[in-house]
Amino acid sequence: MLDDIETLVRCESPSSDHEAVSRSAEVVAEVGRRLLGVEPERIVVAGVTHLRWRFGDGPPRVLLLGHHDTVWPHGSLETHPFSVRDGVLRGPGCFDMKAGVVMALHAAATVPDRDGLSILVTGDEEVGSPSSRALIEESAAGCDAAFVLEASADGGALKCRRKGVSHYRVEVVGRAAHAGLEPEKGINAGIEIVHQILVIAAIADPEAGTSVTPTVVSAGTTVNTVPAAASVAVDVRVWNEAEQLRVDRAMRDLRPVLEDAEVRVTGGINRPPLEEGSSAGLFELARELSGELGLGELASASVGGASDGNYTAGMGIPTLDGLGAVGGGAHADHEHVVVAELPRRTALLAALVENVLAKRGPSGATKSAGESGAARR
Repeated sequence: MLDDIETLVRCESPSSDHEAVSRSAEVVAEVGRRLLGVEPERIVVAGVTHLRWRFGDGPPRVLLLGHHDTVWPHGSLETHPFSVRDGVLRGPGCFDMKAGVVMALHAAATVPDRDGLSILVTGDEEVGSPSSRALIEESAAGCDAAFVLEASADGGALKCRRKGVSHYRVEVVGRAAHAGLEPEKGINAGIEIVHQILVIAAIADPEAGTSVTPTVVSAGTTVNTVPAAASVAVDVRVWNEAEQLRVDRAMRDLRPVLEDAEVRVTGGINRPPLEEGSSAGLFELARELSGELGLGELASASVGGASDGNYTAGMGIPTLDGLGAVGGGAHADHEHVVVAELPRRTALLAALVENVLAKRGPSGATKSAGESGAARR
């Protein structure tokens, strides 16, 4: 596993470079071919390369979901070289989430009967999955479970609840004028965008855990010109669908404060929330299996970040996230993976796949053949 993780980490794959992502996909395909004995489908959408393995003749019932793109730019290996030292693995993208991809492939390789299993490794998760969302939803449709190989939360906790994400861009159209000769003839888009930022920030509801955060702001062209245009990007995080819809309505209801200024709102809901109910049954099964395997007590966590598991949960597919590497520092200089946890978590993942394919529920009982057939129908 360490060798395979090193192979993936050493193939840099920033999301924005489609050629690099394509090269990375070939590296992942080679590892998967060696472990699983079959070639994946190579699915290229809008220039981005995704990989999918499907086993059996019937519809998939379990989806292993991961991504091989990273946030790290080219050259990151020079400043953050791959290493394994004192039980800790380091390297750009190791924690988020090339180790998770390797874990998925190794876990699947140990499952004796893979009939009904599907593995999807996408190439654009870090930028919001614009080309892979439809593929994710197609691959998850009708599944009994989606297991997401994103890295764990602190201390190895599984991610049983994730905030939904919305992204907006608010643009203001004003009118330019000379700032010294006749500023009164202009419509100052900079002032208008400030009014809008104050309104936008007030949409947040901290008690409900809803954040509405103005981020990148731009206005004006030269120091002696009344700005004719301005914009602000807005990041929204919510725990439930009702809040996501409330914020969406409020954003689309923005109106200009200055006379004759125009306000335009684009963007919208990116990922629905992964609500706790989507993970509850699978988490209980994971706890039971962890005990049976002697892996200790599992914890659950709620996190503000989103993943492709938000999409599967939004479809109503039972989804358990954070099954990947234990470590920390995603997207940061101290990104790392705890080596000792790799085989332990991979064993847990393999057990989850086997048990769901065998129709074992969180009560620990395996359904009868008749019940399994009824469930599939």
